[in-house]
Amino acid sequence: MSTRMSPTKSSASYSEIVNGAINPNHNEKVVKRVLVTGGNGFIGRYLVSRLLEADCHVRILIRSALHTPAHAGVEIAEGDVRDLSAMKKAAIGCDTVFHLAGKAHSLSEVQGNEEDYRSIIVDGTRNVLDAAVAAGVRRFAYFSSVKAMGETASQGLDEDSEPRPTTAYGRCKLAGEHLVLDYGKRTGMHVVALRLPLTYGVGNKGNLLRMIAAIDSGRFPPLPEVGTRRSILHVRNAVHAVLLAATLPKGNGEVYIVTDGKNYSTRELYEIICRGLRRPIPNWTVPLNLLKALARAGDTIGALRGKRFMFDSDALDKLVGSAWYSSQKICSELGYHPSHSFEKSLPELILWYRQAAV
Repeated sequence: MSTRMSPTKSSASYSEIVNGAINPNHNEKVVKRVLVTGGNGFIGRYLVSRLLEADCHVRILIRSALHTPAHAGVEIAEGDVRDLSAMKKAAIGCDTVFHLAGKAHSLSEVQGNEEDYRSIIVDGTRNVLDAAVAAGVRRFAYFSSVKAMGETASQGLDEDSEPRPTTAYGRCKLAGEHLVLDYGKRTGMHVVALRLPLTYGVGNKGNLLRMIAAIDSGRFPPLPEVGTRRSILHVRNAVHAVLLAATLPKGNGEVYIVTDGKNYSTRELYEIICRGLRRPIPNWTVPLNLLKALARAGDTIGALRGKRFMFDSDALDKLVGSAWYSSQKICSELGYHPSHSFEKSLPELILWYRQAAV
C-alpha cells in the first residue's frame, strides 16, 4: 500500500457529488473507499484523479505490480478480473466500485475473438460483481459501450431502442449490462451502466488523434459530406456522468447513454481539425463511389489474405457511416450537462499531439 497524496483543490461539481452534497442528509459522505478496475487506463486515470481530489481512498486494480500507477496516493490491488479470489481481495473494505477493466474493441476483430471477449467482459464482470456483493459494496458503476446497441444509418438511438449489437465486443458488453442490472435487483446494490461512444481527450491515442495526425501530415483524404452523424464524448464529460449516475438515487438500476450532446459527420470533424491545425481546407473531395470501390477491393484482398486489409468496407463505414445517440435521458433525469466539446478541447489535443510526437 502506498502513501496517500494530499488532495488538491477540486471543482465543486465533483467534490460535492462524492462528498455528499447531493445526499439527502448532507452529512454522510457518499463515496469513501473506492475500487477502480481499469484505473490505469485512459478513462480510469481521469476518474481516479477526480476521486483523489475529492479526498476518497482509491484502490486500483492492475494486472501486474510491475505496471506503475498513473497517480501517487492510490492503493494497488494486483490481479485479473477473471480471478474471483483476486477480485474478492481487491473489493474488501470498499463501498463503491467503478468497473472499467475489459478487453478493448478492435477494428481488426474477428468472430473467433468472441470467446476472449466473453471471458474478460462477461465472466470478468460477474467476478467483480460477486466480489462486490461479498464485500458489502453499496454502489457499482459499469462502463459499457454504444456498441452494445449497434449502429444505424437512418436515425439516432436512445435507451428505448432495441439493442442489436453486430460485434462480439458489443454482444459481450450488452451481456455485461444484463448481469449488472440483475445483480442490482437481487442484492439491492445501487447499480448503473453507462454506454459510451468514441471517447477522446489528452492521453488517448485513439481514432480522433490518428485523424489529427493524418490531417496534419496531409495523409487524410478530404471526404465528401454524406449527411451521416457520429456521437463522441470527452473523457471529462464521461467522469462527470459516472459520478452523477453512481451517487444519485435516481440512477439506480438504469442504463444511460452519455455523449457530448452534439453529433458530427466525419467531414465536419475534418474541417474543424483543419482549422485547428491552421491548414487550408481543400475545395475538392474524394468521390464516395471511388471510396466504395476501393473498400470493395480491400474486402477482396482481406479475403485472399485471411486477414483484414487496412481499408475495407468496415473501415469505410467508420469514416462515412452513422452511429449517433441521444443522451437526453441522463440530462433530464440526473442533470448531466456536458461542459467539454470537441471544438473547445481541440487546442489542448493538438498541443499534446505535437509535444508528445504521437
